[in-house]
This record gives sequence, C-alpha cells and structure tokens, in this order.
Amino acid sequence: MTEFTVNNKVYSATKVSLFMANYGRKLRIGANIRKRRKIEKMMEFAERMKKVQKEVGVDLKKAQKEMK
Repeated sequence: MTEFTVNNKVYSATKVSLFMANYGRKLRIGANIRKRRKIEKMMEFAERMKKVQKEVGVDLKKAQKEMK
C-alpha cells in the first residue's frame, strides 16, 4: 500500500507522479487492473515517454532555480 501511495503521488517539483514519469501513463486503480487492453505501438509509447521526460526535466530545472 505504501509503494502504491508513493508511486501515485503527484510531486510539486515535477507536476506528475513517479509512475507517470517512469511509464508515461496513470496508475490504474480498480477491479479491472489485469484487463487486457490493445497493445500500443512501440513508437507511440517512445514518443509519449520522451514528452513526459521533457516536461519533467523542465519542471525539475524550474524547481531547482526556485530552491536556490
């Protein structure tokens, strides 16, 4: 339960959860957690991950400047 809470918390410095930053999607909650979904194409996933990582990087640099 603790791991779930930490991975699902939206952090003020990055504006996203750790799960979103690592996997590029929201953590699923509920009874359908094992429900199979259509598998994404690898290139779409890679592009989404690049976008999330870029946004997180910008937010982290902004947070670093504010902390100085």
